[in-house]
Amino acid sequence: MSLDYENDSALHEELITQVLSQYPHKAAKRRQKHLSVATDREEVGEEGLTISECDVKSNIKSIPGVMTIRGCAYAGSKGVVWGPVKDMVHVSHGPVGCGQYSWSQRRNYYVGTTGVDTFVTMQFTSDFQEKDIVFGGDKKLEKIIDEIEELFPLNKGLTIQSECPIGLIGDDIEAVSRKKAKEYEKTIVPVRCEGFRGVSQSLGHHIANDAIRDWVFGKAEVEFETGAYDVNVVGDYNIGGDAWASRILLEEIGLRVVGNWSGDATLAEVERAPKAKLNLIHCYRSMNYICRHMEEKYGIPWMEYNFFGPSQIEASLRKIAKHFGPAIEERAERVIAKYQPLVDDVVDKYWPRLQGKRVMLYVGGLRPRHVVTAYEDLGMQIVGTGYEFAHNDDYQRTGHYVKKGTLIYDDATSYELDKFIERIRPDLVGSGIKEKYPVQKMGIPFRQMHSWDYSGPYHGYDGFAIFARDMDLAINNPVWDLYDAPWKKVRAPAAAVAAE
Repeated sequence: MSLDYENDSALHEELITQVLSQYPHKAAKRRQKHLSVATDREEVGEEGLTISECDVKSNIKSIPGVMTIRGCAYAGSKGVVWGPVKDMVHVSHGPVGCGQYSWSQRRNYYVGTTGVDTFVTMQFTSDFQEKDIVFGGDKKLEKIIDEIEELFPLNKGLTIQSECPIGLIGDDIEAVSRKKAKEYEKTIVPVRCEGFRGVSQSLGHHIANDAIRDWVFGKAEVEFETGAYDVNVVGDYNIGGDAWASRILLEEIGLRVVGNWSGDATLAEVERAPKAKLNLIHCYRSMNYICRHMEEKYGIPWMEYNFFGPSQIEASLRKIAKHFGPAIEERAERVIAKYQPLVDDVVDKYWPRLQGKRVMLYVGGLRPRHVVTAYEDLGMQIVGTGYEFAHNDDYQRTGHYVKKGTLIYDDATSYELDKFIERIRPDLVGSGIKEKYPVQKMGIPFRQMHSWDYSGPYHGYDGFAIFARDMDLAINNPVWDLYDAPWKKVRAPAAAVAAE
């Protein structure tokens, strides 16, 4: 089926109707608000781009009993915001399962000696048993902190990441944190990120941001010599080295990255964050809360940036440089010119192999809009996109990038996503590990867009070359030409088989 999906809104609207027809009336009525087709509106965005309307409901509780791909508040705090802070020990306070499942999953690269001064890939859990649920875990938590201090004395602090039972039984993790912080003269941060809070991991991000505000900022004496071009990179988790790639470009245009959190971050970088001149936020959904707080309390402006693909890299570098004035702007133009031959080589090589290929995306709260233009820089087309836990403002921002007719889905159920992919049959799907193998079983190429399928980085100019290579390897892998269901194979006549 070869169609112009950019203009075929009717096909996608019909597909939504077909999918909803399989639900009971009440469920279909609820889910209809979360599925839509992008339409153009009169407004024109930055750089003359037509803004599309992605009008769907979001940040609403999933339908009970229907399998979706969301995580919980604990995942948002421990797995995203706090977990990559490398020189702190992050204790999963509760039963062992949550800590085990969230153990070293996102490839948050860091520099340091694991078990000595960095702890990202280690798991610490209070391993709740039945008696802890009955009698409480405060004493056990104190003992764990004592053991951590004995075994890993070079840690700079701890966080207590609450799992569901903690909120249910009422453990006073704040009191334990204050007591032990005073005893060891270290930063200990209690995080009330019990998994049942909110509707997804998004609230966990917010809670983690609030913990930084309440338990880190202004709590320690920070001796740090500031400069005119100091910036924080916020909301970059260094998946496959992304933050390092971004740092290279920012430093090339003359800025000084004084904090990169939470990927490859230290506690000291977080503590000195209020001294920077500008906050550059990559993952808006997970860290906009702390950026807004820093603007209100410390007067630090913030802006979003996007280093996926040359189009957005150029736009972001120019926007950032404009904030600092002519000297940085001149350096930014030199950097853009320096990398243009690399961009030309990558596009010349991969455009003929990828032009016109159709892509469907379904990731967390960031990449469904951030990577759109990176695909388009290679001649590819986004035919469907959506988020697992986005808010309304995320979809409003998505409208700046997607084209009319794009299928939009929020918090899609497994059934919905499977049917959309099965019917549209894109040339590539970019989503998470849970979706990878079902999609490949459909005979459709797949790239894991949460952790880059063990590749990366994808940020920056060098990252664009890796991104293009990986998309080409996925789509043009010869294995897909060999893919044929057994019942579709042409069988030789029995007589011919016997003659052999």
